[in-house]
Amino acid sequence: MNDASDAVRVIVISGLSGGGKSVALNALEDQGFYCVDNLPAALLPALAEQIDGSPERFGRLAVGLDARAGIDAIADLPDVLQAMPFAVELVFVEADDEVLLRRYSETRRRHPLADQRTLAQAIERERQLLAPLRDHAEPVIDTSTMNLHQLRRRIWDLVEAGRRSQVSHLVLESFAFKQGVPRDVDLVFDARCLPNPHWQPGLRSATGLERPVRDYLQSEPVVGEFLDDVDGFVRRWLPAWAEQQRSHLTVAIGCTGGRHRSVYLVDELATRWRENGLAVTTHHRELQQ
Repeated sequence: MNDASDAVRVIVISGLSGGGKSVALNALEDQGFYCVDNLPAALLPALAEQIDGSPERFGRLAVGLDARAGIDAIADLPDVLQAMPFAVELVFVEADDEVLLRRYSETRRRHPLADQRTLAQAIERERQLLAPLRDHAEPVIDTSTMNLHQLRRRIWDLVEAGRRSQVSHLVLESFAFKQGVPRDVDLVFDARCLPNPHWQPGLRSATGLERPVRDYLQSEPVVGEFLDDVDGFVRRWLPAWAEQQRSHLTVAIGCTGGRHRSVYLVDELATRWRENGLAVTTHHRELQQ
């Protein structure tokens, strides 16, 4: 292993089916972990070579393991993890039988060990199979009284060890109201109240990315005030969105044609936010159609 292994973090998520393993893995993926679900236990030693060869890709890795690995593999797994050339954290999620029965009843999913067993028998068999992992896990998380948001928060707290939650990615999109508001956006701002370059000589065919349009909009004080207000509002509330387990946020700004005002505002906001260390992706819907 090279020196990069010192920065490796590998978390194995195991537990009872219906206990919240998938939610836990999704929460880790939102925190930048490369996630693999239901990896055969025999392949775990090969992960060391993969991590050593691509630490930038696999340096934060989460693996989901469940009872489908088989009784022999599960019994040997604590020793396998101990022999790995880097520390491996084992997290176990579980819930009371009554809760698991209710969850399966509500989702109508099939338990992975249900062949020739009732659901209650399958749950009991799974507890027996996974007992060696539970005994070695730290922590063991009981999700009986948790909703999915609370479980995500528990996993995030485990990963970040008290660090303040952050929205890791912002998407900024410009659009034309006459073409409809984009779907799957979190915030929409209407820039149609601002001076429109469309009506200025020589600017109609240009876009908000071009210097003549930018110079015109920058010369209008109300445009700067609008920009500052949107900037301040989003930054003011980013911590609150992060506390609600939001890993990314999409902000859309619209104007009439989606070529001038909204494009300029999106580009300016992206520049500001990147200068402050935020990860930002921009999309100009009408320009890219």
